[in-house]
Amino acid sequence: MTLSFLLTSLIVVASPGTGVLYTLAAALTRGSRASIAAAFGCTLGIVPHMIAAMLGLAAVLHTSALAFAALKWGGVAYLLYMSWQALRETGALAVEADIKERSSRRVIVTGFLINILNPKLSIFFLAFLPQFIAVDEAHVLARMLELSGAFMAMTFAVFVLYGLCAASVRERVISRPHVMAWLRRSFAAGFAALGAKLAFAER
Repeated sequence: MTLSFLLTSLIVVASPGTGVLYTLAAALTRGSRASIAAAFGCTLGIVPHMIAAMLGLAAVLHTSALAFAALKWGGVAYLLYMSWQALRETGALAVEADIKERSSRRVIVTGFLINILNPKLSIFFLAFLPQFIAVDEAHVLARMLELSGAFMAMTFAVFVLYGLCAASVRERVISRPHVMAWLRRSFAAGFAALGAKLAFAER
């Protein structure tokens, strides 16, 4: 595994996006346990894209305008739904003092859906991973699994770090209603902006 792959992956993972925003929101509204659940869900959401890239389905998504549009608009709708939930303080972003197992599952599922409905992730795997696989590689699938596994592990670690840092200031935030209201509007605007960005995305 090359240093260039690890550095490039770190830049991609650490860059603010839907997964990071959702993990931060979960941490601030529900605490450290929820932030880890959110990070896990977002990481799980990478798996279908990884499999699609390995099976060549990502190439179909890249070339088929209909398939790309269907997944894209599904993602846009879900991000707008997340924005609405953030404003209403409901769903996976509702403030809870005690996170139950059932709540954690909901956080994981939401994180999974956020990433699985992002068509750019499949195309990213299609364009990104092959650059780090040698032309004469004898075991291409095994190498892709290795690189994908490293990317997922890095995603989980970085998201957990983001989440735990946000959770550490949670008590100060939720004890100030005006700060919490401002944060909710910020998260709602962030999800809406990412939805708009996805809406204008091209294959």
